[in-house]
Amino acid sequence: MDWERTVEAYLQQLTEVRRLAPATVRAYRSDLTDLRSHVGDVDLDRIDLEELRSWLWSATQAGSARSTIARRTAAVRGFFAWATEQDLVAVDPTLRLVTPKRGRTLPRIATADALRETLDAMAAVAAEGDAIALRDHAILELLYGAGMRVSELCGLDVDDVDGDRRTARVLGKGSKERIVPFGAPAGRAVDAYLVRGRPALASRAATTGRALLLGTRGGRMGVRSVYDLVSRTLAPLVGSSVGPHALRHSAATHLLDGGADLRAVQEILGHASLGTTQIYTHVSSERLAATYRLAHPRA
Repeated sequence: MDWERTVEAYLQQLTEVRRLAPATVRAYRSDLTDLRSHVGDVDLDRIDLEELRSWLWSATQAGSARSTIARRTAAVRGFFAWATEQDLVAVDPTLRLVTPKRGRTLPRIATADALRETLDAMAAVAAEGDAIALRDHAILELLYGAGMRVSELCGLDVDDVDGDRRTARVLGKGSKERIVPFGAPAGRAVDAYLVRGRPALASRAATTGRALLLGTRGGRMGVRSVYDLVSRTLAPLVGSSVGPHALRHSAATHLLDGGADLRAVQEILGHASLGTTQIYTHVSSERLAATYRLAHPRA
């Protein structure tokens, strides 16, 4: 049995039938490749429960987070369930494989005041007209102002942004489209970038298409470049290296702090489950408790 072809067939099913996000499919590919490396050159139907437990244990010993172990478990359970349906294995060895419980980790966020100062400073630099500064300012304003994922941001085309209504049409997980609002500061930053920044960057390439955000060579800007930008910008605010998701976390927390309805925040963020959004209520509650302890004479 050709392991690689079998895995590719499974991943194709995840992509085309179940329509999982590309990042999830890449992670599952990496997990299944690592499993193959662990078990060696053996037939798929020779892999048993003990082999799988050994594989997960080795990842635990290497320091992998519980969320990573849980994802690995999900990857092999899905793979072997599919392989059983395809008659590639006689018995699914994952039926008694336990998925470890994930610990609830509160996201790192920046304070509203710190973000305001940072974004105002970026606006002042962008006002001088440099194309990169204009683009970077628009990126930070959109990530924070609309609470979108970095993949959604990088996938935006010019026509996806409605400056008059201050909304953006994004393609989220599972190829689900939604409309997200953004505020006046983000609107001004995007307008300035479209007028003075994007044309300068577009001139550096023979063709750019309709991508909203362009890199230094004129092509569509990638996720890694945005991650590096956000990490450099936010590290001084939160005390560690964080990525674009920190702005999404901050936006959600600040919306709830301001009195936004939980379901409205769920819609803005594009969460399939309200339970995913509820983690931000814990963040807000902790901030409220901290304020109480500092301010109340009977705390």
